Amino acid sequence: MTDSGSSDSRSPLESPDEGGPIDDAAAPPDGVWDVVVVGAGPAGSSAAYAAAAQGRRVLLLDKAEHPRYKTCGGGIIGPSRDSLPPDFRLPLQDRVHAVTFAYDGRYTRTRRSKRMLFGLVNRDEFDLRLVQAAKQAGAVLVTGVTVTGVEQRGGGHRTALVTAGDGRTFEARAVVGADGSASRIGRHVGVTFDQIDLGLEAEIPVPAQVAADWAGRIHLDWGPLPGSYGWVFPKTETSSLTVGVISARGDGERTKQYLADYIRRLGLSGFTPQVESGHLTRCRAEDSPLSRGRVLVAGDAAGLLEPWTREGISYALRSGRLAGEWAVKVAEAGDAAAVRREALNYAFAVKAGLGVEMRAGKQLLNAFERRPYLFHAAVCLVPAAWRAFARTTQGQTSFSQVLRQHRAARRLMAMASR
Repeated sequence: MTDSGSSDSRSPLESPDEGGPIDDAAAPPDGVWDVVVVGAGPAGSSAAYAAAAQGRRVLLLDKAEHPRYKTCGGGIIGPSRDSLPPDFRLPLQDRVHAVTFAYDGRYTRTRRSKRMLFGLVNRDEFDLRLVQAAKQAGAVLVTGVTVTGVEQRGGGHRTALVTAGDGRTFEARAVVGADGSASRIGRHVGVTFDQIDLGLEAEIPVPAQVAADWAGRIHLDWGPLPGSYGWVFPKTETSSLTVGVISARGDGERTKQYLADYIRRLGLSGFTPQVESGHLTRCRAEDSPLSRGRVLVAGDAAGLLEPWTREGISYALRSGRLAGEWAVKVAEAGDAAAVRREALNYAFAVKAGLGVEMRAGKQLLNAFERRPYLFHAAVCLVPAAWRAFARTTQGQTSFSQVLRQHRAARRLMAMASR
């Protein structure tokens, strides 16, 4: 969802150097890349950066050229900020210090923080800068490549072969799949999901005065469908509002109606959306694999997503970095046993961090689906609950730590789960 920072001091946010032209995929001398990363979103770019920063030969593949639009609220929370490459300059559109909460359009309450809660970006700019960081670290980017599959090569090869729709192949000692929630690489690995949600979004240009009224404040609405909520994320620098809703897949018409009602209640029906889009978010089952042979998966391709808020950027950045680091170790592994050991170590690192947080998020979602009004009352009326929300977005704590360390949080969960 978000970024934090300390107080109002400005982060290094000004515009970066312009990226160079798309690199040509000049093959390594032996024709084999150390690491091939499929997908140049936050997970893939982070993986490519982490591997290239270690001096390895890294190829980053994507079917689209950057910048490109991405359906996403664009919130950069503390864990996202802390996972960015050194000296990365965030293209923030706004800095959030206030949240207006509503319960299906009613019982509205605004809470404020002296410290910045998180920042807002446009994903086209943000993703482009991540790609540029990977290229500056030494990764080679090739766009216009639709990956159709991957093949493990045994025997004396000890490589994997990535195939593209146009017949091209790319050989690597390790592959990272970061090609989104409908991942081809994820299917090869055998990723399974136990939660699929539908997110709908409208990017609405508004007059500068309307944008100024929203500056520094987001809106969160606990919605009428089980587990649903809506959001308004202002992009003040470009005078637009990102308005979206999310709910469990399976009731698309009611989800569409929720978005229409939400926009109307906010008084935004008179403005024409520039972009209207939707996407499915998928959370991995707890026993879902994260690797197969020399192939690792990260981000949405692995189903790594916060189950309650469906926040995915921080999960993509963190798992991508881990995947890039372990892909180097897989590439250097001399035999199948060593490959298996490094892949298991990658899975352990993901599960020990992100897996613990996902487990807590699923507990929160289950309770929220039953008693959303208790969550609304807590964050609006109980100072400790608001502080926990703020500290989580700022990266000072996590949902798992809140549930483990605060008896009141566990009591709320117990009440909501009845």
